[in-house]
Amino acid sequence: MDRFDAMRVFSRVVERRSFTLAAEDLGLPRSTVTDAVKRLEARLGVRLLQRTTRHVSPTLDGEAYYQRCLRILSDIEDAEGAFAGAKPKGLLRVDVHGTLARHFVLPNLPSFLATYPEIELHLTEGDRFVDLIREGIDCVLRVGALQDSDMVARRLAMLDELTLAAPAYIERHGMPLHPQALDSHRMVGFRSSATGGLLPLEFTVDGTVRNVTLPATVAVNAAESYFAAAKLGLGLIQIPRYHAEHALKSGELISVLKDFPPTRTPVSMLYPRNRQLSPRVRVFIDWLVAIFARQASAQEPMDEYSSQSIK
Repeated sequence: MDRFDAMRVFSRVVERRSFTLAAEDLGLPRSTVTDAVKRLEARLGVRLLQRTTRHVSPTLDGEAYYQRCLRILSDIEDAEGAFAGAKPKGLLRVDVHGTLARHFVLPNLPSFLATYPEIELHLTEGDRFVDLIREGIDCVLRVGALQDSDMVARRLAMLDELTLAAPAYIERHGMPLHPQALDSHRMVGFRSSATGGLLPLEFTVDGTVRNVTLPATVAVNAAESYFAAAKLGLGLIQIPRYHAEHALKSGELISVLKDFPPTRTPVSMLYPRNRQLSPRVRVFIDWLVAIFARQASAQEPMDEYSSQSIK
């Protein structure tokens, strides 16, 4: 194993906080990973990692060396990719918002993999805070307002939102005509993954956004359950237009309060600030930008890469 390979092994151990997980990521025996780090420490003459039976963490020297490794490895990857039209290759781990992935990402994925046949894509599904470095994830696709973070965000799209109800719900509660006339109405509660509280409904009235919280007999924390509860007539919901298209056409749901729409919802790709984008991540993000520009309705101009913290 040469010095650059040893740097890659060491960097992955630091990121995963585990020799075993690093070995799995790199497709190497655990003993090979352990030996590589030991030889690296012996050559440098410093202890790079603190090891216990349950935890691995970098020493101060190890953290400094890790940061230098990142810069060196990024430069090498970029230099190699610049020659002979070489296409990105290797493992790409992406955490996605499930509903969005099923509508926009997965149907178009065959064309991406045909263009980049040597990229191995691992998709995980969620809507929680992800520690990209420790969990070995390259980037995440998220919907909605972003929490404060030291990650970099790239805006991909702004999605139109609708307020919806099932015909059976309208029969019982009547058709609402104004956000101020919702006293007899109910909503399906959606519990925030960030705060644990129920998210209010949003309505734009005379250019001002108003939040309305209605009684909720049912509260959920997953998009598909939220959608299903509305179709069962359990309350009003607000979701992106793309998610509602089929239910609107079939008559399972009805658009209500059309003159008082919710605010549009951002779709963003996030990646670690302290890492230069690898060619794999760069081409994946650029591909997603093209997908949303082509398919998502009412797009705003795509933002360039942001160098500011998420607000």
